[in-house]
This record gives sequence, C-alpha cells and structure tokens, in this order.
Amino acid sequence: MDHTERGAENSDQEYEMFEHEIAAAARTTDLLREAAAYRTAGEARKARRASLRGQEPRERVTGPGTRGARSAPRPA
Repeated sequence: MDHTERGAENSDQEYEMFEHEIAAAARTTDLLREAAAYRTAGEARKARRASLRGQEPRERVTGPGTRGARSAPRPA
C-alpha cells in the first residue's frame, strides 16, 4: 500500500467519523426538540387545569338516580 492509498483510506475513515458525529448531533437535536414539546404540552395541561379551577363547578348532565340506567327496555 503506497502513500496515496493510505491517504485515501484515512480520508474515508475521517468521513465516516464525521458522518457519525453529524448523525449523533441530529439525534440529540431531535431528542431536545421532543423534550421541549413534551414540557410545553405539560405546561399547557397545568395551565388549563388551573384556569378550570377558577370557574364555577359544572352541573351534572344526568340526575343522581340515572347512573347505570338503560336507555331502552330489555327485550322479553
């Protein structure tokens, strides 16, 4: 193997290492973006809950005795 072949081989190895570093940086960026979106969603849920606490309690849609009642009579 002469000097030029070794140089080409080293260049290929450097390129592969560089390519690996770019892929790792891209994965890190994706994970950071995902974590930021997760935190934002959690903060939005907390804010929504806090704003609902300040409102008057909602009235029940059904009366107290209708829980579990059927909507149609059973067939004979």
